[in-house]
Amino acid sequence: MGFGPSTHCSLELNTALSPEQRARYQDPGVIRHLLETSRTIAVVGLSADRQKASYFTASYLRYAGYRIIPVNPRGGEIMGLPVYPDLASVPEKIDIVDIFRPANEAAAIVDQAIAVNARAVWLQLRIVDFDAAEKALAAGLQVIMDKCVKMEHGRFSGGLHWAGMNTEIVSARKARR
Repeated sequence: MGFGPSTHCSLELNTALSPEQRARYQDPGVIRHLLETSRTIAVVGLSADRQKASYFTASYLRYAGYRIIPVNPRGGEIMGLPVYPDLASVPEKIDIVDIFRPANEAAAIVDQAIAVNARAVWLQLRIVDFDAAEKALAAGLQVIMDKCVKMEHGRFSGGLHWAGMNTEIVSARKARR
């Protein structure tokens, strides 16, 4: 039995949004632009547990060269970095607010992101709050919803196709290291 295109994973399979909603909240051009122009990512809900998706994603992004700012009301230290209780406590400019909290908490986090003049909010995979997303857009923030920032970085940096993922990007270039 051969491996045809139907056996490859598609990133579209990971979203619960309709095609119209994907066009609004998962625009590949916006995603690529954010990943290329952002340097500082505040990860709201970052866990110190290495087995949690938030930790894995943050450590991946840190390795990829992004400055990670842990945000968790428990405080302390994660990955050797100070943890801030909320976005208002972060003493530097935030490019992306990566939300790893339940959807019912997204609106309050979006309010904080607006207040600190973040450039974008990114609601992780399976975190969907249309009202919060629209509020962020109305305030001038870019919004990505129901997408994993780690997977999207891998998609655009050339790493996911090696794992059999259909990244919908055709390139003959070697991945940058």
